Amino acid sequence: MNLPSEDLESGGFSHIGPVREENQDSICWAEDIADTGGSLFAVADGMGGYNNGKLASSLALENVFGVFKERPGSADQQLKRGIASANLAIYQATQRLGAGRMGTTLTAAHLLGSHLTIGHVGDSRAYLLRDGQVTCLTRDHTVVGDMVRMRVLSPDKVRTHAQRSVLTRGLGLNPFVTPDITHHVVREGDALVLCSDGLWSVIEDEELPQLNHEASGVSALLNRLVFLAIERGTDDNVSAVSVRIHCLKPAPAGEKQGGWQWFRSLVHPS
Repeated sequence: MNLPSEDLESGGFSHIGPVREENQDSICWAEDIADTGGSLFAVADGMGGYNNGKLASSLALENVFGVFKERPGSADQQLKRGIASANLAIYQATQRLGAGRMGTTLTAAHLLGSHLTIGHVGDSRAYLLRDGQVTCLTRDHTVVGDMVRMRVLSPDKVRTHAQRSVLTRGLGLNPFVTPDITHHVVREGDALVLCSDGLWSVIEDEELPQLNHEASGVSALLNRLVFLAIERGTDDNVSAVSVRIHCLKPAPAGEKQGGWQWFRSLVHPS
């Protein structure tokens, strides 16, 4: 579950949770990506209200990681290509299977040197933990998220709102989708947590820095987060990928990196 290196310590954990009959979340992480170098981490949460959520989330990760593996380009370009490819693959699978609608969220983070690029659709989240503080790097593409941004609803009401999980944007729902692409600068000592809403819906943002501080490593942190969400009665699958940045390598100046090194892909059985 945990893959430390001299620079990064990364891992992921996904659990079916106490309520669902199937785990429709998928998680992946990889280092030394061909052509661009750097590392890629992602969480996808298949939409439980539709058919084949598990297939949708796995297709999302296969396509995004596949683009990084096979096609050169900047992190921006590859995230946009990967998300477009994932969206179309899911949409076409829906038509082929005659399955009504199927869809998934996706939050993917590419790290190269101190440069962090995030591609995001839906309501899975990416958090940056630094110096005992937490910053959410994504915005929820949900009805409730829109209400918060319009100041119709206060942020502290999001987790308990009846429409918390009603997405306004997701992969596979339409032939085209527009992701949020954002850029951030990370430092040595930072940590990242990418997670599905089955986790953040029952664990407050402000709890994450202390939980990270108390954990001996990424594996311990992920176990604590997932099982704390279960203890608190989450009503969904629970998934997270985490990264601790121990040492930053300078970004390569246009040189191609070594071969694709696929570390882990988790698509859990029901």
